[in-house]
Amino acid sequence: MRIVLSEVAKGRAERVLPPTSTSFETGRATLALAETEQRPTVLGLVASGRMKVDSGEVTIDGRTDAKAIRRRVALVDAPVVSEPESNVTVTGVVAEELMFAGHAPTPFAAARWLEGIGLDTLAGLPIGNVEPTDRIRLLLELAALRKDVDGLVLVAPDRHGGEPAAWWRIAREFAERGYAVLVIAGQASQSALEAADALDTTPAEEDAR
Repeated sequence: MRIVLSEVAKGRAERVLPPTSTSFETGRATLALAETEQRPTVLGLVASGRMKVDSGEVTIDGRTDAKAIRRRVALVDAPVVSEPESNVTVTGVVAEELMFAGHAPTPFAAARWLEGIGLDTLAGLPIGNVEPTDRIRLLLELAALRKDVDGLVLVAPDRHGGEPAAWWRIAREFAERGYAVLVIAGQASQSALEAADALDTTPAEEDAR
C-alpha cells in the first residue's frame, strides 16, 4: 500500500494547512513535518482519509479513494480527535479499543492483553501519566488490532516530551512488521533525529522535507 499526498492544502488562503506533499508506504516509516498546534492534526486527518482538502490530491495505490484510506489507515493519538482522555486509566483505554477491534472489552481481557505486550505495570495509571515511549507503543499496538488496518498515522508524538529517537525507533519497528507508518512531528524533532543519525534518507522520507 502506498498513500501519496500531493500539494494538499486546507483553509482560506491555505492558512489551516499550507501546500504539503509527502507519502508513506508498506514497510517504511516516513516523517512528515507540520508546525503549530493545529496543523499536525489537520495533516493527520488528511493523510488518513478523514478530511477533505481544498486543493491538492490524496491517492492510495494510484487512485482517489478516501473510503479505502479510512478503512485501512488508523489515526493515532491526534490531539482532540483521537487522543484518549488523560484521566482514563490504561485499562480503560485498552478495553475500549478491544471493543472496537471486536474483542471482549473486559478488565480481565485488557489485563491479559497488556501482559502480552509487556506493559501490564501500566494498567492502573491514567493514560496522561504514562511515559512518552510507553504511551506511543501502547496506542500503536491498539491501533494495529483493528480489522483491515495496514497503515498508521501517528500525530505529534513530540508533544509528550522524551527523545525523538525513542518514538522513531518504535515507528520503524511497526514498519518492519509490515505497516505503512507516517509520523507527523515538528522541525526540532527532525533535526534531533538527523543529529542522532536515526532518520534514514529514503525517497519517501525526503518527500516530507
